[in-house]
Amino acid sequence: MAKGLHYYLKQAWKKPDIKILRQRMIEWRKGNTIVKIDKPLRLNRAHSLGYKAKKGFIIARIRIQRGGRKRKKPVKGRKTRRQSNKKILKMNYKWVAEQRVQRKFKNLEVLNSYNIGKDGKYYFYEVILIDPNRQEIKKDKQMSWITKKKNKNRVFRGLTSAGKKSRGLRSKSPMNKNRPSVRAGKRRGK
Repeated sequence: MAKGLHYYLKQAWKKPDIKILRQRMIEWRKGNTIVKIDKPLRLNRAHSLGYKAKKGFIIARIRIQRGGRKRKKPVKGRKTRRQSNKKILKMNYKWVAEQRVQRKFKNLEVLNSYNIGKDGKYYFYEVILIDPNRQEIKKDKQMSWITKKKNKNRVFRGLTSAGKKSRGLRSKSPMNKNRPSVRAGKRRGK
């Protein structure tokens, strides 16, 4: 049976050519943190997440620094054991990347994002953005839902896929019920 283009693209990204990817990441490190690009690098992944090659869809590449998020060490007024400067970030890096892109492009809405690489210092993501004011998006039956007011700034409310995963809302088993709360199903008092 003949395979389609997306199958071969998916297989190619399972074991990418390291030399080409390394050269690209060197160029990305030299450039700006958030860059608007013409076409997605991982075409099959972008299409599976809702990207269409039409007006109103924009792709932005972002780099995020890896590692912990440290604060400055307090100078005085602490016990020695309370002088920790470690900060545990509760959001995953993909969600942080989506929020930073949303702050840069305020008139657009984040649809989804995907990983395109990482090196020793940075994670690189491509974020799919939609312009809700375009007529092409308003007329599109699959994407017209994003033009409604209740979907404004959805990335800051954790409504994207990365936000839901970070908030722990992807669990499908009834034992790991987390809505309305973790303890909602337990009996009280006994």
